[in-house]
Amino acid sequence: MKTRSYKRKNNCRLCNSSNLTSVLKLASTPPANAFVTKDKLHINQKKFPLELFFCEECNHVQLTDVVDPNELFENYVYVSGTSPVFIDHFYNYAKDIINSFKPSLKNYILDIGSNDGTLLKFFKEEGYSVIGVDPAKEISKIAIKNGITTINDFFNLATAKKIKAKYSKASLITANNVFAHCDDLAGLVEAVYDLLTPEGLFVFEVSYLVDVYQKTLFDTIYHEHLSYHSLIPLVNFFKSKNMELIDVSKVNTHGGSIRCVVKKISNNRKVKDSVKKFTDLEYSLSFDKSKTFINFSDKIKLRKKELNIFLKKIKSEKKTIVGFGAPAKATTLMYEFGIDNDILDFIVDDSPFKQNLYTPGLHIPVFSSLHIDKFKPDYLLILAWNFADSIIKKNQKFYKNGGRFIIPLPTLEVI
Repeated sequence: MKTRSYKRKNNCRLCNSSNLTSVLKLASTPPANAFVTKDKLHINQKKFPLELFFCEECNHVQLTDVVDPNELFENYVYVSGTSPVFIDHFYNYAKDIINSFKPSLKNYILDIGSNDGTLLKFFKEEGYSVIGVDPAKEISKIAIKNGITTINDFFNLATAKKIKAKYSKASLITANNVFAHCDDLAGLVEAVYDLLTPEGLFVFEVSYLVDVYQKTLFDTIYHEHLSYHSLIPLVNFFKSKNMELIDVSKVNTHGGSIRCVVKKISNNRKVKDSVKKFTDLEYSLSFDKSKTFINFSDKIKLRKKELNIFLKKIKSEKKTIVGFGAPAKATTLMYEFGIDNDILDFIVDDSPFKQNLYTPGLHIPVFSSLHIDKFKPDYLLILAWNFADSIIKKNQKFYKNGGRFIIPLPTLEVI
């Protein structure tokens, strides 16, 4: 396995200030989706720092240790279409955007980080021409096989210019759970600006820092997520790029996210009251002060103590525990809370792309959920806690046979 490269930035990726304050240090981990095959278990996977910094100038919260994106995304194993929750989400997303903003049918819709094309499929069914851009090779092939035109590349100004030369400009550009992944956000937004029609809109969804903070969702912090977004810094950032944030709404993905709508300054659409509502909330929570996030570590320590006491108790009673779900966030949670092979016998996941692999660094085996019936564990620790409702509903046989579910976040629950 080749050495994974990374760099440490010394400047804010939104405003370029060097006035950064360290606010949170988590346990170092390998890249959160760096699952390995059995023949690679003898190789010690390199771990990288997970340290959050607060920009004292624009108030943006971010990682400054940047792992080479080719290492993170080229062989990506997360596939949108394997999650019924996200299929429903993207169906409603497309409907909402069409009904609320009515993008022109004369131009196409482009999705940055389009994955297997799940979102674009719903726009296509409504009569829109669609184009996806995604760096993951195998997942891009799936999208193309499913009839979604997909460019296998990172989205940047060079890619945007190639697309514009071939397809003209886009009436809508979307980016879902990828705006946090990009190191060069200024370059990404400049590319979006170049590719949008004058009336076009840029719509993106990201985990919301308010939810991360209030619900102690620290496991959303991993190397793919370089930025932890709130409205205060974003409003000024877009203005610096001749764009304007005109609408914000809450969505329930990933424990709490926001959907942001951005226009070119020259576009005459009005800014909705929602923007001020969200920024006012953030100021009321002192999101413009580094001390707020320095105190975040105390909340994490309490969650860790609570869960560890419970897990050690049931292990002392000779009970068996199996993890359910192998999302990227599980890597952060397991490393920070010390959950390893001594706690979990194995993990199950419904994605065939993760089955029969081993988790990053800790090398816990991942199997299909059929192993629950075969092994009959006493407890399922739901690592994909944001899908807890659907997981519990799907595994009622396990529950009726006496099994119990452990939900670690936002608060410890045993069902």
